[in-house]
Amino acid sequence: MKFDLHTHHFRCGHADGNIRDYIEAGISAGLHAIGISDHAPHFGEKEEQAFPHIAMGKSELANYVQEVLQLKREYEGKIDVLLGIESDYFPEHADVYRKVLSDYPFDYIIGSVHSVGKVSIFNKNRFKKLSDMQQQIAVKEEYYRLIQDSARSGMFQILGHIDAMKGNYPSFSDIPAEHILDETLQVIAESGVAIEINTSGKTKMSGGWYPSDAILERACHFGVDVTFGSDAHKPSRVADELDEVVARLKAIGFKEWVYFKNKQKHSVPL
Repeated sequence: MKFDLHTHHFRCGHADGNIRDYIEAGISAGLHAIGISDHAPHFGEKEEQAFPHIAMGKSELANYVQEVLQLKREYEGKIDVLLGIESDYFPEHADVYRKVLSDYPFDYIIGSVHSVGKVSIFNKNRFKKLSDMQQQIAVKEEYYRLIQDSARSGMFQILGHIDAMKGNYPSFSDIPAEHILDETLQVIAESGVAIEINTSGKTKMSGGWYPSDAILERACHFGVDVTFGSDAHKPSRVADELDEVVARLKAIGFKEWVYFKNKQKHSVPL
């Protein structure tokens, strides 16, 4: 079974195309299921759309859900359209996110840590100011502790791009903090949350996928469930490198991966 659970569209302000474009791209790619998972509004902010080039406005959420559900009905029998969303994880705002998102019939919610210490994880200048290795280790530990908290929160079925801080700072992977990575993978396994293999890392300075092969090998050891998401921000990237990901996972030792429908986990052979 072929699926892609991580796609965006125009509402987030930094992706091209509408939802139908991504569904049609999924059909062309031979997918059995496609998940639509645009960026959730920033519910912790007072403004209607606090960050118009990052996430949709609050008033657009209901329209988004309605459109996906309508297209799900329209494409029934051609491709399974899944209603997802990518939600930021802010511990201080977790309750409001949980309350708002629970009002909608999501098939799954992707939980992603996009900022640490109120600074974007993709900010390439963060580490330029941290010449001391202990400071860099502290940032890496804080990042992974937030991911641990997101896994424990019970809010998410999938955790997004768990080493994406390397995106615009490739040396992030070399910061010695294996202990926090193993601890995080154990927490994820115990929480029953899946991690995605996200092929959008190729669009950043780091290249490659999120997470790295080294992390996937450890994830396999700890029994972490895996799934797939292209994180497409343009229709042409739907299912990008899906077959290569399958081959790599098999080589690492994974036998199956998972997708979600009505927040129920479904395991399928690779």
